[in-house]
Amino acid sequence: MLSGEKMRDREVAKPKVTVSLPRPVPQRVVHEGTWVRLEPLDADRHARDLYRLGHDGSEKAERSWDYLPYGPFATEAEHKAWIATLAAGTDPLFFAIVDRASGEAMGQGSLMSIVPSDGVIEIGHLWFSPKLQRTPAATEALFLMLRHALDDLGYRRMEWKCDACNLPSRKAALRLGYRFEGIFYNHRVVKGHNRDTAWYSILDEEWPALRNAFAAWLSPANFDGAGNQRSCLSELTRD
Repeated sequence: MLSGEKMRDREVAKPKVTVSLPRPVPQRVVHEGTWVRLEPLDADRHARDLYRLGHDGSEKAERSWDYLPYGPFATEAEHKAWIATLAAGTDPLFFAIVDRASGEAMGQGSLMSIVPSDGVIEIGHLWFSPKLQRTPAATEALFLMLRHALDDLGYRRMEWKCDACNLPSRKAALRLGYRFEGIFYNHRVVKGHNRDTAWYSILDEEWPALRNAFAAWLSPANFDGAGNQRSCLSELTRD
């Protein structure tokens, strides 16, 4: 386990589910934040920005595709065709992460593995350009998806799955308040390589405290004049 990963201490029980099921299915709607706006992914609107930021010749752009089952792409046309394929689906349901000030698309993410009958949903297919990585905007984009699934749609369980070798993603899950649940070994084959998958989740009863932690961290008062954070999100989401 990574430092900070721990299982829930939960007694064996079969409590009755009181939430009404099935939960609503996510729709293609815009979600507004302070720094970013989540827009339903659209190849004509977003592909050019996403290709440019993901294929600028830098090592960071090249490595940003390491743990995804696709990319980088040989040409802008090939990438745009792939974006069009993603945008047409409903599970995963893709959103572009758009900078509110400039209107530039800087990344993408999805709500996926949607099981309305059980109230289970996942954030996945995350691709953050180097420009978006490790910024308040990146955190806000994830918060907007969490808030929509857990508050607006009332899902019981939010999942996060990643390659067990993807240490930045595993650390990000813990920073966001997800709980580690274990590793599925030999779970997938991605780009010709074995993938062991690390599983994390947030449960509905854990969300109110985490929502407050996000609100405190994203508050303008948490950042100084140079944009540096005063409090770390991992400290606010820690038990």
